[in-house]
Amino acid sequence: MDWVERTAQLRQWTRSGTRAPHKPLLFLYALSRFQQDADDELRYSAVEEDLRGLLAEYGPGNRTTPAYPFHHLVSDGVWEVRTERGPGSPGTGIRELRATGAAGRLTPELRAALRREPSLLGRMTRVLLDLNFPPSLHGELCEAVGLELEEAETALLSAARRQRDRRMREMVLTAYEYQCAFCGYDGRIGAVPVGLEAAHVRWRAFDGPDGVENGLCLCSLHHKLFDKGVLGLGEGHGKGHRILVSQSFVGHSTAAREHVITLADRPLIGPQPGVRPIAAAHRSWHTSQVFYGSPRPATTA
Repeated sequence: MDWVERTAQLRQWTRSGTRAPHKPLLFLYALSRFQQDADDELRYSAVEEDLRGLLAEYGPGNRTTPAYPFHHLVSDGVWEVRTERGPGSPGTGIRELRATGAAGRLTPELRAALRREPSLLGRMTRVLLDLNFPPSLHGELCEAVGLELEEAETALLSAARRQRDRRMREMVLTAYEYQCAFCGYDGRIGAVPVGLEAAHVRWRAFDGPDGVENGLCLCSLHHKLFDKGVLGLGEGHGKGHRILVSQSFVGHSTAAREHVITLADRPLIGPQPGVRPIAAAHRSWHTSQVFYGSPRPATTA
């Protein structure tokens, strides 16, 4: 049985690129708990708030419950649930999961495989991250669930993937003339740009292509906020696009206001003339699947 392949084939609800990272988030959390205590069971009532927080921060904007992955991950052969009455999940009802003392953990076969081959945990984690989340969130997600991976595991990229990333970065940074499309930052050390990155609008994990019509040149801060749904893209009042800032974002400092809040409804900077603009389909995907909540109006001062 190939556990890495099984991890890559988690059955998830999909429709037109809709994000449904519920099972991957629970699986990452379960792998972390296995790493801390291989025999520990995860009682639903004890981990519900942890899982709810992960779904709120790394899941889509629509309201959801951790009860669904807790029950449905069983069907993938990597997770088991038992209650005070015996083996088997009572379903997706929150009250029933709590009342029956439902507890889950990795299946005995998977736990045995992880004990025999410790490096398997890192390979499975890499698959879960690569297939469901953008690279800018991988390290943060590992910290959020408490996973500790070897440096070689967190930096594992194929030569082809590295080459693809490099080409994408060169194309996108050139298209935007080496400045952040949101704030105009264009820092360099000598001739080398620093703090500028090529962001995918539609994530590669959801069939986003490596091209300028799906890319933005962003500074490191705005790249992270774009991937977390704080920032987004709207249709422009004339040509081009405008910047969306989530109404849910809160920041009282001068820095938060200057670097985030005042961006609301500003026009996007670039790309340069002759470059293909961001495709409407990719922009719409980000707005529906990543951008959090509703956009705030433009600031007046």
